[in-house]
Amino acid sequence: MRRLRAAGGVAESESGMTLVELLVATTMGVILMGAVSTMVIGGMRAQPEVSGRAQNISEARWVLERLTRELRNGIAVETATPSEVSFRTYVRRTSCGVEGTLPSSSPAIECQVTYSCTTTSCTRGEAEPGSTEAGSETTIFTGIDDSSVFSYSPNAEEATYVGATLHIPNPSGPADLTISDGASLRNATLTN
Repeated sequence: MRRLRAAGGVAESESGMTLVELLVATTMGVILMGAVSTMVIGGMRAQPEVSGRAQNISEARWVLERLTRELRNGIAVETATPSEVSFRTYVRRTSCGVEGTLPSSSPAIECQVTYSCTTTSCTRGEAEPGSTEAGSETTIFTGIDDSSVFSYSPNAEEATYVGATLHIPNPSGPADLTISDGASLRNATLTN
């Protein structure tokens, strides 16, 4: 036997694993795999909620970007309340309230745009300038929990800056997610 071990390169002091060592290693491996499996399953269960919240945040950012872009082209704020803002601005359309955009070579037209928010959603309407109606309204965002969205500077009567804050409820935690933006009316000096 000694000759065989010497020929095979195995020293006499080396021996295989004992049954106890094998059982301990196997038990540790099973415990480790159980912990990893629990973490993976928890992450997979939370994924739909996380994706839904990310989509809601993305839509809220898009709404605020659109609002600020239209405000920057704004001429004058007509209605200024915490839940509604109506202002004259330039839009790239053939006529106010009509779908579709103009080619870049055509000049933008003046329309009255109204954003109105309730405790669950916000809508956007477009009408002819000076109109008391909001025009054809489209729901642009749902999922908020506060209708006080708009703020004005220096004040609601002489607004040259409009701020918007969307409060999105957090179903799994105590604090709402707040997304804010705002813009000054760049064309306010063009008031008729």
